[in-house]
Amino acid sequence: MSIPQPGVFAQGTRSHRHLEFDLRTGKRPDVVLEALAGLRQPSVSAGGANIVVGFGPQLWRDLGGPAAVNVVAEFPDIEGVPSTPHDLWIWTHGTGDDVLFDVALGIRTRLDTVAVVASDVSGFVYHDGRDLTGFIDGTENPAVEDAYEVATIADGQPGPGGSFALAQRWVHDLGGFHALDEREQEEIIGRTKADSTELADDVKPDTAHIARVVIEDSDGDEIEIYRRSVPYGTASEHGLFFVAFSADPERFTKMLGRMFGASDDGVHDRLTEFSRPVSGAYYFVPSLEQLGETLGES
Repeated sequence: MSIPQPGVFAQGTRSHRHLEFDLRTGKRPDVVLEALAGLRQPSVSAGGANIVVGFGPQLWRDLGGPAAVNVVAEFPDIEGVPSTPHDLWIWTHGTGDDVLFDVALGIRTRLDTVAVVASDVSGFVYHDGRDLTGFIDGTENPAVEDAYEVATIADGQPGPGGSFALAQRWVHDLGGFHALDEREQEEIIGRTKADSTELADDVKPDTAHIARVVIEDSDGDEIEIYRRSVPYGTASEHGLFFVAFSADPERFTKMLGRMFGASDDGVHDRLTEFSRPVSGAYYFVPSLEQLGETLGES
């Protein structure tokens, strides 16, 4: 059985760091592997931090050749959803900002000769797992014991134990959102603010966030993804660094399409009036075995 990178599922960490890299001009794709190899099993907790490594579609294709084509997903073209592809995404999360600073600095130093930092975002757990809007985040997440099946590719399929990741940075208009009364806020989200109870169907608008992202397949089963998002930011700019994992990237595309009016009904998620994405990329997160093989580790 293929083993996913354990940092995808590690719980209880309150500090997060997301680094996105682009290869330096003229550098061959294989040189990044030499730099990454020094991380030594990067998904295993080291020094109080977990490290998860994801590869952009083009880099993974270049590294894996024809065999990688079946596990490459390109970001969709949806109006209002920016596509900002990068070659490499490294997510580290752990016990505190001081530990993550040291880890992030070490990663950047190791990769500095072959890749440049395109994005560096620090995130944090807000209160009891709430978004900055004040609503509990991730209520629809599968239970941890079910998350492996939702997030990772099954054995017998191309890329077993691997996962597709969606990484987006959203900027919130908290002033506008908090100017609304609590009932209107709840209608935008589709849940109560205090305890995240879903609103009744006859009360919940079609434009509510969960009405747009909770999707069922033809058999009536919910199409699930595994979210690991955290708030980020300063007093002047803040929002959500949205991260989700899935065995099938088409789930992300369907959800984004329904949020931004690209589905058959043309309805927009009203939450997009108060939060807008400013980045977006798909990454492939290989299993520990495939990552080790790619990095040439024994």
